[in-house]
Amino acid sequence: MAKYVIIGNSTAAIGCVEGIRSVDTDGEIVLVASEKYHTYSRPLISYLLEGKTDLERMKYRPDSFYAEQHVTTKLGVRATAIDPTAKTVALENGEILPYERLLVATGSTPFIPPMQGLETVEKAFTFMSLDDAKALEAALTPESRVLIIGAGLIGLKCAEGIEDRVRSITVVDMADRVLPSILDETGSGIVRAHLEKHGLTFYLNDTVAQFAGNHATLQSGATLDFDVLVIAVGVRPATALVREAGGEVRRGIVADDTGKTTLPDVYAAGDCAESFDISCGMNRVLALLPNAYMQGYTAGVCMAGGQAHFDQAIPMNAIGFMGLHILTAGTYDGETYCEKEGENYKILFYKDDLLKGYILIGDVARAGIYTALIRNRTPLSSIDFALICKKPQLMAFTAKARHDLLSTKQ
Repeated sequence: MAKYVIIGNSTAAIGCVEGIRSVDTDGEIVLVASEKYHTYSRPLISYLLEGKTDLERMKYRPDSFYAEQHVTTKLGVRATAIDPTAKTVALENGEILPYERLLVATGSTPFIPPMQGLETVEKAFTFMSLDDAKALEAALTPESRVLIIGAGLIGLKCAEGIEDRVRSITVVDMADRVLPSILDETGSGIVRAHLEKHGLTFYLNDTVAQFAGNHATLQSGATLDFDVLVIAVGVRPATALVREAGGEVRRGIVADDTGKTTLPDVYAAGDCAESFDISCGMNRVLALLPNAYMQGYTAGVCMAGGQAHFDQAIPMNAIGFMGLHILTAGTYDGETYCEKEGENYKILFYKDDLLKGYILIGDVARAGIYTALIRNRTPLSSIDFALICKKPQLMAFTAKARHDLLSTKQ
């Protein structure tokens, strides 16, 4: 029997298990993870704080998953080293696991920038894991003044999760707008105004120069008093295991479209690995749940001796903040088509007869058609693009294109 070892227990790791089992129903699978929990959906931790979900509904797969897939789990134990020559993984408890095929799905870790006096803050948290959410929840009271460093996805989802549980929320970011990695200036302005209506206060183009206990001095000279600090300035791919084993690492672990790394019989998937972004033609880290699953599934199939390639990766985000829906995909390059009415905003980016990306805020109906155009690289000259711009609908496609679109798995 083949022996598979998987380091990680989130989306990519679960995809790998299911990919392996689609080819090999008998091979031994051992799954190692530093967190002690059954697999869960990380994006839901803000909804847990908000009371919109619970620990049971956060589970990414049923309780029976590991048993049904014949997976041996070693949860709550960290992998410390890979020996690609001996083909073993060392664990922090001293155990050595041999493997024939290995998947590294270690995800990412919070980035904590150097900030003077940070060690003097008693209640400081990150917001990446279930343990983070539990620790933050225990520190909050209805009178808490919360300071969040970071106006990106993680910081704002944290704000949404705790909005009704605290006295005030202040967000500080060096960028000149909220969600700078996924929104243009207009879209960001809409979201910021919406969040301000819900009581959030923003200090943008600014950063903390110094902490002194529960007192922050910003570079602008402004001063802020707070009770709880959340650091959400970004994440870093967890690449150390592969890098220290001699594998090629750029921003993320270098892997081909089967998930194979430069180390023999070692694969990588998810937020720790790079993938080829077809919307911009570059290799880069795409820390997104659908891509992580498909990377993991593809790697699992190939680890088990099957044939698979994941070559349709694009950046995508489907999020909401306090009732305002946002969908984004692709890259923001080329000419644009734009509509704006109140909190409804649409901008499409197109170039070289292809749709390259989009931002939708508010009305996000039928966005899947835009996503399919990007993924399938559909020539815009082959459809009624003027109609698609105003209202995405299948009637804008030729009969053949409609058939191809509906028969393609998205």
